[in-house]
Amino acid sequence: YALQVKNPGEHMAAYLYVGSALGVVFAGDYFTLFIFWEIMAFASAYLVFIQGGAAAISAGFRYLLVHISGGVCLLAGIVIHYYATGSILFGANEIGDNAQANLGFYLILAGFLLNAAVPPLNAWLTDAYPEATITGAVFMCAFTTKTAIYVLLRAYPGTELLIWLGVIMAIYGVVYAVMENDARRLLAYHIVSQVGYMVAGVGIGTEMAVNGSGAHAFSHILYKGLLFMGTGAVVLMAGRRKLTELGGLYKQMPITLVLYMVGALSISAFPFFSGFVSKSMVVAAAAGDERAAVALLLLLASSGTFLHTGLKLPYYMFFGKDKGLEAKEPPLNMLIAMGIAATLCIGIGIFPDLLYSLLPYEVTFEPYSGAHVTETLGLLLFTGLGFAVFLKHLDPEKTISLDTDWFYRKGARGLMWIAEKPVARYEAVVSNFSNSLILKPLHAVASIGLWVDTHIIDGAVNGLAKTILLSGTKLRYLQNGILSHYALSIVIGVTACIALYVVV
Repeated sequence: YALQVKNPGEHMAAYLYVGSALGVVFAGDYFTLFIFWEIMAFASAYLVFIQGGAAAISAGFRYLLVHISGGVCLLAGIVIHYYATGSILFGANEIGDNAQANLGFYLILAGFLLNAAVPPLNAWLTDAYPEATITGAVFMCAFTTKTAIYVLLRAYPGTELLIWLGVIMAIYGVVYAVMENDARRLLAYHIVSQVGYMVAGVGIGTEMAVNGSGAHAFSHILYKGLLFMGTGAVVLMAGRRKLTELGGLYKQMPITLVLYMVGALSISAFPFFSGFVSKSMVVAAAAGDERAAVALLLLLASSGTFLHTGLKLPYYMFFGKDKGLEAKEPPLNMLIAMGIAATLCIGIGIFPDLLYSLLPYEVTFEPYSGAHVTETLGLLLFTGLGFAVFLKHLDPEKTISLDTDWFYRKGARGLMWIAEKPVARYEAVVSNFSNSLILKPLHAVASIGLWVDTHIIDGAVNGLAKTILLSGTKLRYLQNGILSHYALSIVIGVTACIALYVVV
């Protein structure tokens, strides 16, 4: 998909990002994990910076600062965990039972949850991903959050807190997507929603739930990458990314439309597409663990996903009112990349055992039962009917939605005001006080000492006597570098002042 990119820096950052994510996956201890975790943050930030423009640079700095803060939490948690347990090995057995009571357990968890974009630690994702390069956004949607799911699966399976955090994510992303006008930002909110299923599965912690989270992470990399590739192709060829500015592109970009819809049907969990065989496993795990409310809310979020990613976004991007945009299909390499991803989405949907055979536990789940297919189709078709009936009420508006990033945007301004006003003024007052009441008298005393040293000591004592007299003070200090000539002048000046005072 990125073969047409001519900037070698973007390719290098992308490969460094991929490599560091794999480093996290293969890490056997927390120190190694932390090193690759931070490389991953800096490499991915470059994919935002390189887009250029004030919006991308600002988003990149916010992205980097948020991830550095998460890295600090992770490092602090690792240190506390090491002092509490004497081990930095990475895994559930190392951080589980004996770590529940210490702060390190929760700080490490906070560092992981930030990369998983769990609200309220999610705004960095929807802030930065839309501002990244066309190809950089595809890389970013595939690695950061899924790496976070991997480490959660490895270290925190069965943590009860994660169940409801995951449910909140699934609903939260769908709700914010309702208000979104930016196509790539809308998809970014659905990353938050889909990762919520995975987080909930980690929290449930049963074999089926862990399998479901791992399978859905794998499926999500494929279909979300396909969705970002399709939308990125539209942004690249049409030069627009707001839904209010798009429309009528199905004539110029029919292949892109078809490939995008494969991703849309996959994320919506339609039968015979990859999302159906992975997402439903998490929902079934919640129901099997007697968590009816969790299963119901996750099904509700799935309906919202189809409404916006599968219906609203493609309708206003490819159909809707024709805005007269001049566009054409993207370069062949981009179409081939989308075709590969679409083929995998359909292949996994039709032959789920291709994916199930890779999961950590034996899979006993059968996705294509009559009841499950009927239930899913009923929910999705009812959602489609609702979209058709209320279509005129779903028109996107020219709005900008602020998430929890409002707090650190405003907070950063407040911090800069404090640094530039009260702190800077306090520093100026202290400096003036120091200069007027401390440094100036020292300069005066040093001047006296220098005059005494030059005119009295040098004149009254010959070379040999002077060496003997000052061997324990002046020469020794000068030779060892402990006191400078300035400091020695102060000592002599103070001595001279005291002597003068005694005499008088």
